[in-house]
Amino acid sequence: MNNYLTPSRRALKDKNIIIGICGGIAAYKTPQLVRLLKKKGADVRVALTESGSRFVSELSLATVSQAQVYRSIFPPAENTGSDFTTHITLGEWADALVIAPATANTLARLAAGFCDDMLATCFITLRPGKPVLVFPAMDGQMYISPSVQRNLATLKAQGAIIIEPESGELASGQCGTGRMPEPEAIAAYIEAALSVTHPSLLRGRSIVITAGPTREKIDDVRFISNYSSGKMGFAIAGAAAGRGANVTLIAGPVNLDTPRGVERIDVESAVQMREVAGNFFRSCDIFIGAAAVADYRPAAVIPGKLKKNNPEIQFTLVKNPDILSDFGFQKQAGQLAVGFALEQDNGPANALKKLEEKNLDLVALNFSDRKTSGFEVDTNMLTLIERGGITTELPLLSKEEAARKLLDAIENICRQT
Repeated sequence: MNNYLTPSRRALKDKNIIIGICGGIAAYKTPQLVRLLKKKGADVRVALTESGSRFVSELSLATVSQAQVYRSIFPPAENTGSDFTTHITLGEWADALVIAPATANTLARLAAGFCDDMLATCFITLRPGKPVLVFPAMDGQMYISPSVQRNLATLKAQGAIIIEPESGELASGQCGTGRMPEPEAIAAYIEAALSVTHPSLLRGRSIVITAGPTREKIDDVRFISNYSSGKMGFAIAGAAAGRGANVTLIAGPVNLDTPRGVERIDVESAVQMREVAGNFFRSCDIFIGAAAVADYRPAAVIPGKLKKNNPEIQFTLVKNPDILSDFGFQKQAGQLAVGFALEQDNGPANALKKLEEKNLDLVALNFSDRKTSGFEVDTNMLTLIERGGITTELPLLSKEEAARKLLDAIENICRQT
């Protein structure tokens, strides 16, 4: 088991859990998983795909769960008294959705947003902040294929917890990565996901996050921009929504899926981002400026396409609005301003100066080598600097984990104010 596991013995008592079962040989383990969760005090409902029913019977699952097994989003034709909104209410009922086994086909359907059976619908309708645990199980070559890995990355970006399959002998007779963990291990993962020692201080708070680059037009086909991918800001948005915050994500031009439970507004230029962000300055509780906003823009956009008739060209740049500073000096008591500082030299000193000059409560210092940290990569190394110079240096982490550490620091500030 990995470091994610920190189970609580009573974490499952009185919890509502949906077990989604797909068409893989590992489905034979799920009746035992359902029985184990029931024994721990959970109320369990099963969402079974059409292919899943070829590996495990509805009767066995209904027996161990002591409840109806759900497949289609439509009730049987002969059962006219059925609730025609179960496909919505079941997802709203659940405290967690567990997909075990998750096949390559179901991963693709979920990543694409399909909503054509009860499992897919529960994934769509599960309330923001409720954990989705995905246990991929398939042949090793299928698992490592680019298509499957792309779909897993999409689901992870939306906030799903992806549990890596185990290695061992597979149904094909080969050995490799692709085995679903045993029911006891899966139950421990679920316990960990539902173990909450205290409600998040971010629950119910309004958080506005800017992410990605901005594009400043030179003419109708060219622009000034930077290498920001938006991954850090999107990771923060997904993690904040997972803690129950009401998250608005203002995104520059990026190729990323919207995290689960996040309201997204797309913009292009710094002026557009400032205009949208300004609408939330008075109402938000926390403003996090994670966008790499261009400092300057052309004073005038050249109509059409600039022709390369001259050996050189000159145009004037004017300063863009400083969105984070604007919020920092407008914020009221109880509001927090958090920014990022990308530095190459004298990082801590420059970051502290930025914190003071923009009236921030926290600044995350980082650098970009585009290999392990910063732009276009999946990891980051942050140094968190609070008012008074309180500094926390984080090791190299995935951007998802770095986002969680940043939110921990923000919660700590909330606790002190």
